[in-house]
Amino acid sequence: MTAPTLTLMLLLSSPGHAFAAPAPSAQTQKVNAEAKLLADFQKAVQSYSAMHRKLEATIPDLPKEATPEQIERHQTALAELITHERSQARAGDIFTRSTRAQFRRFLAQAFAGPDGPELKAAIMEENPGNIRFAVNGRYPDAVPVGSVPPKVLQALPKLPDDLEYRFIGDRLILHDIHAHTIVDIIDGAIPH
Repeated sequence: MTAPTLTLMLLLSSPGHAFAAPAPSAQTQKVNAEAKLLADFQKAVQSYSAMHRKLEATIPDLPKEATPEQIERHQTALAELITHERSQARAGDIFTRSTRAQFRRFLAQAFAGPDGPELKAAIMEENPGNIRFAVNGRYPDAVPVGSVPPKVLQALPKLPDDLEYRFIGDRLILHDIHAHTIVDIIDGAIPH
């Protein structure tokens, strides 16, 4: 065996020089951190949705041709159950600090480009501005439940069927459709 071959074998067999996978790149670490963040967000919304479905199953179903009064009674009954179950809920329970930062990045990308001003205008068209509301509170009746442009929705993680994204002023709302309540809030979600 030649000296260089023996030296190489000794180096490779020594404990400090064993073959190791290369260290993950900064880009890989960023992707992994983002994937974990989104997985945690999905876990939180799925947990909320499961609680919602469990509570909704305890109240009578709406008739197929429900009147506005019946719908409101159903929403109110469900909202009361959810509010009781989530009595300690606060802003940031689902939209954690890291999630809020990531969502702001998603939204900044969605509003970037030449159609950004048009997207903002579409959101603000029926938007009353910054009014007061709170987590677990009723979605304000005076605020139209406007649609969110498809390009903006595509930038955000998919939600269970009983939840939706809405904007009130520059805030992104996680809205419980059946209970007509606010689940969580991101302030300053629309870039200026």
